[in-house]
Amino acid sequence: MLLGESDRHGELLQSNLTPLQPLVFLCGARDFHAMDWHKSAKELSPDKEIYILTDLIAGEGFKKIINDSDKVFKLIIIDKFLFKKQSGFGNIWRNFIKLLVFPIQIFLIRKFSHKYPRAIYHAHSMYYLFLAWAAGICYVGTPQGSDILIKPFKSWFYRCFAIKSLAAAKAITVDSDRMKEKVFELTGLDAHVIQNGIDLEAISTFLNHSKNHSANRDILLSIRALTPLYRIKDIVKARNSSIKLSNIALTFIYPFYENEYKKEVVSLFKPIDKDLGRMERIEMYKLLSSSKLVFSIPYSDSSPRSVYEAIFCGCAVGITHNSYYDVLPQCMKSRIVVVDLHDKDWLEIAIEKSNKIISKQYYPSDEALILFDQKKSLRKMEELLFS
Repeated sequence: MLLGESDRHGELLQSNLTPLQPLVFLCGARDFHAMDWHKSAKELSPDKEIYILTDLIAGEGFKKIINDSDKVFKLIIIDKFLFKKQSGFGNIWRNFIKLLVFPIQIFLIRKFSHKYPRAIYHAHSMYYLFLAWAAGICYVGTPQGSDILIKPFKSWFYRCFAIKSLAAAKAITVDSDRMKEKVFELTGLDAHVIQNGIDLEAISTFLNHSKNHSANRDILLSIRALTPLYRIKDIVKARNSSIKLSNIALTFIYPFYENEYKKEVVSLFKPIDKDLGRMERIEMYKLLSSSKLVFSIPYSDSSPRSVYEAIFCGCAVGITHNSYYDVLPQCMKSRIVVVDLHDKDWLEIAIEKSNKIISKQYYPSDEALILFDQKKSLRKMEELLFS
């Protein structure tokens, strides 16, 4: 059954007297990226009707991040059918459940679209592009990095449906030139590059009111998910194999994890290491303001917000080379150490370089402020949605 948190808004939008065109985020409501877009849209357009249409709210150990002020409409919520923790098998099971309820979700989306016939949809991540295409609604599609860079080249079935879903979108947005090139390779269509912005206002406010960012930075921090893609084990192994770094502590935060991989990582920990799990954004800024070196070394990356947040919080960041690095403003490149994981001393080298980087305060250039302000990114997105 399709449920809305506010019938009053439904009645208002059904009236022929209102000129408002609702904006609907078709996405998982536990997806930080999608919810950041949603939050920015609410802040920048307080008079617009902005809804979330979702099949996921929490589950698998994820915390609920929507609140009572959000206008949420529910498809079949699959949380209760999922495992209690994230795992490789859990991912397969979740995809199976999504496939099983796919026809019902399409029916519910169509029912929703009849109730709000003037709505425009922002489908965030490929599964929701699949749903939007099958439901025949008008949507702008924003696939995630692996949706374009990895999955279509592993599965012929996935590739076929990805092409259909991308081709049917009113517009396609991606966060990097690399993704734009792959979209063109798959579909022959031009995607719009809209950078993954960050909340510069919140970071600036935090740093201006916090004493932590002027303190000594000594934390070595891993910020990416605990899954094989992000090679977290390589960080721990590099520390463990170094005589020089044997008494150096590592700290871990992560937006999500796979249970089996997390057990492998934790088994390599030393007693001095800290596993802090998922953090609220302000708490993360506080941790970043005391961090010397932040790690982000996945096999493949598109445009990582967490890397940009770390830089704007004054950290040095150790990355493996990905194409997003090449187009960064020079002020941001100067805070990055590109590491070679084939060098057995890569971690020692990165720490040594980070000591020099953090000796200077970070001052973002005008180019960086323009490129990475999520409110400016949203304005570009709105132009595509409502053009």
